[in-house]
Amino acid sequence: MSKANSKTPRLGRRLLVDPTLGWKPYALLTLFCCILFLPGIASLPPLDRDEARFAQATAQMLETRDFVDIRFQDQPRHKKPAGIHWLQAASVTLLSDVTARDIWAYRVPSVIGAWAAVLLTFALGTLLFDRRAAFAAAAMLAASTLLILEAHQAKTDAVLLACVLALMLPLARHYLAARDTAPAPGIGWSLLFWLALAAGILIKGPIAPLIAILTLATLAISDRDGAWIKGLGWLWGLPLMLALALPWFLMVGGTGDGGDGFVMTAITTDLIPKLLGGQESHGAPPGYYVLTMLLFFWPGVFLAWPAVNRAWRERTDPALRFCLAWLIPAWILMEVIPTKLPHYVLPLYPALALVCARSAIAVLDGAAPWYDKRVLWLTGGLWALVGLILGGVAAYLPLHFGFESNWHTWFFILFALYLLATTAAAMKHHVITEALENSLISGGILTAMVVWLMVSGFSPMWVADRAARAVAAEFKDGPPPVTAVAGFSEPSLVFLSGTGTILTSGGGAAQHLLSESQAAAIIEGREMPGFRAGLGDRADMVREAATVSGINYSKGKPVTLHVFVRKGQTK
Repeated sequence: MSKANSKTPRLGRRLLVDPTLGWKPYALLTLFCCILFLPGIASLPPLDRDEARFAQATAQMLETRDFVDIRFQDQPRHKKPAGIHWLQAASVTLLSDVTARDIWAYRVPSVIGAWAAVLLTFALGTLLFDRRAAFAAAAMLAASTLLILEAHQAKTDAVLLACVLALMLPLARHYLAARDTAPAPGIGWSLLFWLALAAGILIKGPIAPLIAILTLATLAISDRDGAWIKGLGWLWGLPLMLALALPWFLMVGGTGDGGDGFVMTAITTDLIPKLLGGQESHGAPPGYYVLTMLLFFWPGVFLAWPAVNRAWRERTDPALRFCLAWLIPAWILMEVIPTKLPHYVLPLYPALALVCARSAIAVLDGAAPWYDKRVLWLTGGLWALVGLILGGVAAYLPLHFGFESNWHTWFFILFALYLLATTAAAMKHHVITEALENSLISGGILTAMVVWLMVSGFSPMWVADRAARAVAAEFKDGPPPVTAVAGFSEPSLVFLSGTGTILTSGGGAAQHLLSESQAAAIIEGREMPGFRAGLGDRADMVREAATVSGINYSKGKPVTLHVFVRKGQTK
């Protein structure tokens, strides 16, 4: 045994060895996901712009009971299928009410999707490698900044990740069986593949099939053998997948009033513009995802480059070959496509985590001479350094910027700093197992803390939430008003104020406020002259209930919102 492993690490024995038996890894990973994904799920207001658009479209489904046509107010949303809206609608129906506008209820499917993705990564890692590597990969994925972000947003990406992993699991099983490293799979594995593929299509259209096709094609070409692909059951599986996925596309095509040609509209207004240029100012050159994973695959990123390099050199191994076929072609395609957003590569992160975990376990077992102690020390040191910086930020922000903090905020900060201190001590004594484990745990916790518990308490960011709350406070004893909004069109305010929210000019808001007895108006500062002009000599009929100043983070500009109601309004 090497010197690095000569001491039995207490935390290492507890978290990496014993828990790989039986049900323990699933329980520990579930607990880890709860620590990372649940803080801030309710306190974080709805985010602009995508999350608020998804949530509002789901709210309108519940209000109209039309679960086919996707709309944001009176505009059709022909970009993504309805699957995520159905899941969100079920969550809101079970846990809340559409009138409450509780954003956390819309986020529950994303939390469950992220949790399922972590457990599926463990299952896939167990199939490809062993339980230790599987556990490390699942923890690495759970702790990644990008998954923590997506778990807290009512969007498609966390659920899509679970769908991709659910279809990759049977693909890996069939591939390993073809390479004589696993028994022949039963029909249940093929059934899982086609069901996951159908679910992925209903969640985010072509992404799941694209990743599956690229993986299959890469394996078939590199091995010069694609005969095993026939074992997926195409004769019955493809019709089953189409029977599950196509009905909604056919129904939405027959709704009329914008429903015709959903697929063609999605292709021409969403897919093709992304392929041809940087849609909605989201263009970036190739290499964007390699650079951004420094942030979004943290804290596992320091293992990524040497691990992928080693996996490439050992690509004759069927398990590594499968991971590389999943990771590399799709990653290259994402880098080539002009439109780029960080979450586009999230379905590839499990493959990257599995490669990293496999290499880390090889190091710990003394089977990776390329990775000497100095590199391990550097990796652990970088983890600890970045973690200490995040910990310092987490402690500094509440004091300097007036963030709202409470006892559990400081508990998690102190716990994460304790883990970082033990990481440094473990590195000093060459107990690499404990150092890597502590780094993953502390890194994930600090990421969740800084991004959610800190950011959710930074009130200048949440002008829409504060303005909507000011309106609600004025009408708390009566029915909610119809609110006219001038100069601030962020979707979060529409979601919080209700589907009937009127986006208009200052003059239009004035006319609405004067003509309706149960009305409110929210006016951005630049629209105030038009609002006053619209009031004219009837300005004494309204009063300013609140003034909300802060930052419109979608545009990166300061903003001031003025909340007006009719005089005589009683709280």
